Amino acid sequence: MKTMNKKTILIASITLVVGLLAGWLIFGGNKSNSHEDHEHVKTEINGETVWTCSMHPQIRQNEPGDCPICGMDLIPLDDDQNADIDPDAISMSPTAMQLASVSTAIVGKTNPVKQVRLNGKVQFDERLVYSQSSHIPGRIEKLSVNFTGEFVSRGQTIAYIYSPELVTAQEELFEAQKIAESQPQLFTSAKEKLKNWKLSDKQIENILTSEKKQVEFPIQADVSGYVTSKMINLGDYVRKGETIYEITNLSKVWILFDVYESDINWIKKGDKVDFTIASFPGESFTGSITWLDPVINPKTRVAKARVEFNNSNGKLKPEMFASGVVETKLSNKSKAIVVPKTAIMWTGKRSVAYVKTNSDQGVNFIMREVSLGSALGDSYVIESGLMEGEEIAVNGTFSIDAAAQLAGKPSMMSPEGGQVMTGHNHGDIVVGVSESKEEEEVKPKKDISQHLSINKQAKETLQPLYDSYLKWKDALTNDNFAEAQKMATNLKSALDKINMSLFTGDAHNVWMEYQGSLNNSLEHVQHFSDIEQLRKSFQTVSSTIIEMTNKFTPLSKTIYVQHCPMADNNKGADWLSTEKEIRNPYFGSSMLTCGEITKEIK
Repeated sequence: MKTMNKKTILIASITLVVGLLAGWLIFGGNKSNSHEDHEHVKTEINGETVWTCSMHPQIRQNEPGDCPICGMDLIPLDDDQNADIDPDAISMSPTAMQLASVSTAIVGKTNPVKQVRLNGKVQFDERLVYSQSSHIPGRIEKLSVNFTGEFVSRGQTIAYIYSPELVTAQEELFEAQKIAESQPQLFTSAKEKLKNWKLSDKQIENILTSEKKQVEFPIQADVSGYVTSKMINLGDYVRKGETIYEITNLSKVWILFDVYESDINWIKKGDKVDFTIASFPGESFTGSITWLDPVINPKTRVAKARVEFNNSNGKLKPEMFASGVVETKLSNKSKAIVVPKTAIMWTGKRSVAYVKTNSDQGVNFIMREVSLGSALGDSYVIESGLMEGEEIAVNGTFSIDAAAQLAGKPSMMSPEGGQVMTGHNHGDIVVGVSESKEEEEVKPKKDISQHLSINKQAKETLQPLYDSYLKWKDALTNDNFAEAQKMATNLKSALDKINMSLFTGDAHNVWMEYQGSLNNSLEHVQHFSDIEQLRKSFQTVSSTIIEMTNKFTPLSKTIYVQHCPMADNNKGADWLSTEKEIRNPYFGSSMLTCGEITKEIK
């Protein structure tokens, strides 16, 4: 019996060992193969392996474990396989480029052409405005034109006047007529006196023929046009030469466009302007600049550019709004390197682009610092840093730059590279933080080439964020420092209350980046002591909010992206508004209407 028990135990032991071995071969072997398939090369910092999450690359830990966001197993951070080619190169597979919406273009030279957008109004031609005066002193007895806007023709009787002086002058004329044969000079002088009051020879002859004094005398229009101002009423007494009507001929009008100080260098006399009138959608007009204001308005910081327009049909009416476009070429450059704005990233101090290179291992991108010239609408002139024929990234540049930061390579925010990523605890989330000594104030923009869908709850949780942002904008517009600081603090509080778990999938990664950028911009708003500091913070917040709005489209109504070309030391800055009317938060009352709408987000 004991022998049977020993045999049974032996068989069970052998079976257990075989089972464990088989399990190791099946599961352990697969796990090993899985690692081989991913071909992870461990990144070590200070002798320790850095562990990250494949779904949330911002996670950095010095030991393996689970991702605090999604619960997936952490994996060793990949080292760059192309470090032996160029230590600063960022390699990307075709799949990674597609997922990051990275596209490239060949750098070429062209004739730089800038489109300058102008806003203005239709106005009277000042040379065709006439003051209709009374040539006879007296009391207004009748008015043939009783309201402004009425059209009058030259020679039309517009009023009747009673003049005691004219009555006396007619009596003198009758007396001089009696002695005309003996004293013809006296008779001639009596008629000339009436002519001085603009009575015609025919009127004088009628008076002499009728031998009756005329009590009421007509006042006739000297020009044709519209009455734009009525300065008298029935019964008023007027002096000789006093203006009673203002008459304007609208056969020609001016369109006066506002030219911002930053655009004056691009506008010159003779430039062709294509413009539209808000009252006539779908119809365009053309004119040339005949005059440019030599003086800038000290309050609005704009100069006036005048376009003369033949308005014989009376279609354009004074005070109509006009929007024009001037296409102008750089006078000192026949050929220049021009690249899309999406290819350039800048922090306010530096501008960089990513140059694409190819090797046996695949595609690489290397950061290149560039010097920007003039802005040409959606593109920049490159003064230095790029050469004709080079291939650069024109979309997805922020994804490339983010990869460079994660890999500790030179990036827009850290030109020297070599950032050490350590675990830093924000609540229950461990995220990577930089230990670089200097920290830029402006965060890089995210790639907004593709929209991401978020659920209804996620959109609702963002609403307090937008409410505080728009109130912050209004306070800056009104130059109200206390209210602006309060709204900026409210925005930071609203940001802290957002439930990040409502953002799922790719939207979660994107939201984490937006949240980090906003936190950095709002970190010290409650300690600011002047409104200019708040405006600088508002600029960086606006950049992130606009990108987030493009990416998530969380609002139920149309919102407008507005741009001021003179903000940020003439580099330009954007903001969001629910109204079409321009109210500039970067300058407030000093330049309240400076700006234009560049985009509508439905």
